[in-house]
Amino acid sequence: MTLLEGKTVIVTGVGAGLGQEVAAAVVRDGGRAVLGARTAENLAKTAATIDPGGERTAHTATDITDEEQCRALARLAVERFGRIDALVQVAAMDGYFGGLEDADFATWQQVVDVNLLGSLRMTRACLPALAERGGSVVLVGTQSSVAAPTQVRQAAYAASKGALVSAMYSLARELGPRRIRVNSVQPGWMWGPPVEAYVRFTAHTEGVPEDEVKARLTDRMALPEMATDGDVADACAFLSSDRARAITGQSLLVNAGEVMR
Repeated sequence: MTLLEGKTVIVTGVGAGLGQEVAAAVVRDGGRAVLGARTAENLAKTAATIDPGGERTAHTATDITDEEQCRALARLAVERFGRIDALVQVAAMDGYFGGLEDADFATWQQVVDVNLLGSLRMTRACLPALAERGGSVVLVGTQSSVAAPTQVRQAAYAASKGALVSAMYSLARELGPRRIRVNSVQPGWMWGPPVEAYVRFTAHTEGVPEDEVKARLTDRMALPEMATDGDVADACAFLSSDRARAITGQSLLVNAGEVMR
């Protein structure tokens, strides 16, 4: 039996990068993936790529700051496949950079609304279906919430994801009696479209080879190469599966050993 055979998994934030890799992993591992993101075209493209026949995917445009859109995504999963077994909450606002001195707190509030409250909205929308059989919630966090990187400043993003991990502990305790597990996957630098773009931009700006920029990141890691989006997706798939049936309230760093806890 494959890892997610017979399971229906909602994946948010499906675009280029981690969300798409998680959706692909669900289908690869025998599951049915229900995809949400703000851009309908990205959803349709991903669905056609990972499930050309359209038998094991469904999708609808979803903004996780809108509670009704979260409920609509959960309804779609139940209407199409009859159940929800897991939610992998990838959707996030991660494009705002800076620290405290230059902080625009109105933007900080938007980051918190998406990354913390949006994740909780989406989780709550899935609870009725998850409670029928038990299941899994996987909240994608970030290594930055426990160890700030020196290369970029994303204080708002890190703070919002740190709050999400704190919420995860409470959710694991609250939802455990209904056999709903809640865990967090915390990626470090992961090779995929966003990091590839960072490396290209930095190399161009500094006039150095891309391999030099990439080496600055990987030199800090215990393993000789950076984790990929696919590696993080595999961790999400595992935590969504019955093989993780006794794991809840945990944060898993997927970072090639850059930070160890």
